[in-house]
Amino acid sequence: MRTYILLVAVMIAAFLPVLAQNQGVTHTGRNTGQPLYPIKEYQELANPVPVNQVLWKGIKGKKVAWGSIDERYRQEVPPQILQGKTLEVNAWKGERVHAQFAVYGDEYIHNLSFEVSDLKSMQGRVISQDRLMKGFVRYVMTDELNKDGKGGCGNRSDATQWDSTLVADVIDHLATEIEVKAFNTQGGWIRIWVPQDAQIGVYTGTITVKNGNELLDNLVLKVNVKNHVLPAPSEWAFHLDLWQNPYAVARYYQVEPWSEAHMEALKPIALLYQQAGGKVITTSLMHKPWNGQTFDYFESMVTWIKKLDGSWSFDFAVFDKWVEFMMDMGINKEIGCYSMVPWALSFQYFDQASNTIKYVHTEPGEQAYDEMWTAMLQAFAKHLREKGWFDITHIAMDERSIDVMLKTLKVIRKADPAFKISMAGNLYDELVDELNDYCITMSQKWADDIIQKRRSEGKVTTFYTCCAEAHPNTFTFSAPAEAEWLGLYAMKSNLDGYLRWALNSWVPEPLLDSRYISWAAGDTYLVYPEGRTSIRFERLVSGIQDYEKIRILRREQKPAALKRLDKALGSLDEAQLPTIPASMYVNRVKTEIDRF
Repeated sequence: MRTYILLVAVMIAAFLPVLAQNQGVTHTGRNTGQPLYPIKEYQELANPVPVNQVLWKGIKGKKVAWGSIDERYRQEVPPQILQGKTLEVNAWKGERVHAQFAVYGDEYIHNLSFEVSDLKSMQGRVISQDRLMKGFVRYVMTDELNKDGKGGCGNRSDATQWDSTLVADVIDHLATEIEVKAFNTQGGWIRIWVPQDAQIGVYTGTITVKNGNELLDNLVLKVNVKNHVLPAPSEWAFHLDLWQNPYAVARYYQVEPWSEAHMEALKPIALLYQQAGGKVITTSLMHKPWNGQTFDYFESMVTWIKKLDGSWSFDFAVFDKWVEFMMDMGINKEIGCYSMVPWALSFQYFDQASNTIKYVHTEPGEQAYDEMWTAMLQAFAKHLREKGWFDITHIAMDERSIDVMLKTLKVIRKADPAFKISMAGNLYDELVDELNDYCITMSQKWADDIIQKRRSEGKVTTFYTCCAEAHPNTFTFSAPAEAEWLGLYAMKSNLDGYLRWALNSWVPEPLLDSRYISWAAGDTYLVYPEGRTSIRFERLVSGIQDYEKIRILRREQKPAALKRLDKALGSLDEAQLPTIPASMYVNRVKTEIDRF
């Protein structure tokens, strides 16, 4: 969902000598000094910001303390927001809650590790290890907003024009030990997923932080489980649509697309999406639907064949394999099929007469386009009905003009009037009744009567953010609470959910450098290889949980509490985010939720 900048070919050419040496390289051409595409272990890039010794004055020895999940602790700066040795968090049954601690000091730590005990209540009940996730908060290279501070879109091929710093984002659950240099800060992250059948009460555990065999400190974590139940993610009403890119996974793991090795590598990413309540499977009906805007462009999941007699036939084998895989992973509400209107208006097919790949350039309103897509859609509809998927499949477009959309709709309705259609883009009155899944930008606003009418008809009404929003956003340098703010905004605006264009369209070395040639750092992905989550992703899920909790609480007959909650929710104002931190809004709402 961007204007494509044709620099990928140059990037690939720059990669060739490095690939030959099997050494990693970032999008800027910087050699990472380690093997290409690390999976289990890796070394972060060197911090370009030097340590300011003045800031560390008076700090002696190795320190450990609870911090805040609202902070991305800078590596070269001692933490400013700390909360002592004991931390208590509130949780519903079935909810995921988080805690972050910081290790810092003026001494080198050669083997930092930490363990988390079971959490036990006074009554002897237990939240066990299988409900806990722990990981070090790793540092990845980031940049900044555009110079005017109004967004993150535009050419960034010259990295020297942008501030480059390390930022805390990756939550690395695979690293058991880590090195921490003197005068550095290192975060540790803990996620507690409270069982739905947990008993109410306070559950207490110990976090043991060590340097090798040396005990650095013990921290106490208390989880106050309240008498409310959050449903499983598969039952959440929130409509989450994060576009998946299986081709990025094939490249990163250096496996044949759609091989068994590829499907195995996809599982951790799909699991993260499913556990976030992901609803939509992203599929590509044709070659490069977005003209290669991501480092790993989308191939067609459908093989188009022009036969000797000039008629069309279609092979849906890859499409089927991908959809079946995602459904097996628990993502099964909707299939989004992109795109009848690709940016380049160029369509690839195999020509039997010449035994070659050919391209046809055509657009909605032209006879060639009409004939080609009518044949495809009719064959597709027949196939979908045979598979039992027709009712959840959506012919999907993004950011297309109204005249193009109306021409495209005619072709779809001619091929099969029963097809459902989705679009992410501008709000057009002519499309309100036509689109089953309609997503508009945050800068535009749905009228409440339209939302209610669409909801009564079983239609989905959502919003999206992209590089255009300075705040709130999910760049690697964005404030963590901005990701959670998105779920609260959806509730405030009476919307069904949220869309973002990239779950895992990874840059060349995503664990090391989140910058890209066209947009602010982190815009193209939220999760990392091998199922590593991120501060951004976890806080996004927290916002979805907030949405679900408010939806449930509104059923309760507590007028005074609901009035306070609605007042806090109504105060959300994206225009104020450049000066008022998102955490202030989010924590105010969460305080009111905790009153119930």
